[in-house]
Amino acid sequence: MITLFRFKAILKSIWITGFLSTFLLLSGCVSTDISDLDQYVQETLARPGGRIEPLPEIKPYEAYAYQSAEDDARDPFVLFYAPSEDTALIQEKDSGLTEEMENEIKHRNKEELEQFELDSLRMVGTMENEDSQWGIIQDPEGSVHRIRVGNYMGRNTGKILNVFEDKIELREIVRNSQGRWEERQAAIALEEQ
Repeated sequence: MITLFRFKAILKSIWITGFLSTFLLLSGCVSTDISDLDQYVQETLARPGGRIEPLPEIKPYEAYAYQSAEDDARDPFVLFYAPSEDTALIQEKDSGLTEEMENEIKHRNKEELEQFELDSLRMVGTMENEDSQWGIIQDPEGSVHRIRVGNYMGRNTGKILNVFEDKIELREIVRNSQGRWEERQAAIALEEQ
């Protein structure tokens, strides 16, 4: 009867014998003679090269000036449903949009938090030093932003008016149901954990 110890020794010797025989067989396959490869490369290089067709001729760009508008035809670059300038000016005069509001909407660079709806932003804290206080806002993507009075947030041109420990007050510029621009007060409260 074969003991467990003897059985393990036999398996180990079979494994070692198999490994050595595989190694010896593979080492016999190695040859440093590459003369057949050199001959094939020489034959391939000796063949005449193929003919490369020339590049096609590039036609010069011909500019086209659209002139049908001069013949009282419809201009294709103007939307057919867009109001004319006269109508737009009349509507703008009575739109409730002050010069200050227009400058805030049209003539300044948008800030990062203005790409999110106001109700999707969360106040998560505040920071302060001797002369200023910042609010900490988390956007829907999970990024945290530091804001202060004078910054903007939300899609309705929400200008931050005050930063308190428990809320941020801001003023938005929105259109009412009649299409007139008006200012609206808003706030974001500190979110309790």
